[in-house]
Amino acid sequence: MAEIAAEAGVSVPTVSKVLNGRHDVAPATRERVEELLRARSYLPRRNPPARTARLIDVVFVDLGSAWAMQILAGVEEVAHRAGTGVVVSAVHGRTRTAPDRRWLESLAARRSDGVLLVLSELAADQRARLAQLGIPVVVVDPAGQPDPSVPSVGATNWTGALTATEHLIGLGHRRIAVIGGPGDVLCSRARVDGYRAAMAAAGLQVPAGYERTGDFTSPTGHRETLALLDLPTPPTAIFACADEMARGAYEALYERGLRVPDDLSVVGFDDLEQARWSIPPLTTVRQPLTEMAGLATRMLLTLIAGDSLDSTRLELATPLVVRASTAPVGNISMSEERP
Repeated sequence: MAEIAAEAGVSVPTVSKVLNGRHDVAPATRERVEELLRARSYLPRRNPPARTARLIDVVFVDLGSAWAMQILAGVEEVAHRAGTGVVVSAVHGRTRTAPDRRWLESLAARRSDGVLLVLSELAADQRARLAQLGIPVVVVDPAGQPDPSVPSVGATNWTGALTATEHLIGLGHRRIAVIGGPGDVLCSRARVDGYRAAMAAAGLQVPAGYERTGDFTSPTGHRETLALLDLPTPPTAIFACADEMARGAYEALYERGLRVPDDLSVVGFDDLEQARWSIPPLTTVRQPLTEMAGLATRMLLTLIAGDSLDSTRLELATPLVVRASTAPVGNISMSEERP
């Protein structure tokens, strides 16, 4: 504005008045200033054009799972309709962690318009740098307690776990174990807390050794199920806080010559595509991963366009899908899938 003012022979406040549409400027002066502004391709801040996202970054903790593919499908569907490109990267960790500094440098170099973080978080200096660059961030399934200043989309993890455990209790199970995920991940803590709440509401105590910790993967589900089966009084049902861990539980039970649900009922969480094709089909809590990702992408595009959001924290419902992996104690379930 100082350069324009000097060239037009007016003061900087006069240029500011022209930019802000003030009427107390002489017509000849206004015309001269506007002509210079047009020549310099200066865009008035009072009426900026809507930004269109050309490229967004999606950062995963881990890409090697069906869970990540469902998230990516939701992002791609919305981004494709908006004509927006997607860059995918991973931080390769099982617990919440921030992308390294090289990622941020690459982000700035390729001029991404926004960032979607999936089960990850940013360091304080990274958030400050993105704010400095004017790059908005939306988090999908926050790893930690959501920052009120950072928009996020999650699921009703506590309610879903409560419903899953109540389902097992309703089938007559009293010895119900849980295999949770990492203790420093918000969704994992919420699911274990939902299990505990259901057990407490039913007046059931959780025996020693019935709460196990995995990392949402099949190998840890396998390992912890074997540990449960080796207890003096093993459970009659297992709530695995991820479908991948439920798959590991299936493998452990098969190795021990046990059948699902004849000998032990199993419930998962996520409702990945593989859940319905398991033998027997897995009873699980449906986490709407594709819908969560699509909603987060729409929120990000809204921020990139310069518009405000109606809410910065949204949680989608997690209904229980009953299939054939759960049955009353000592009975075989032949029930059809029903949400």
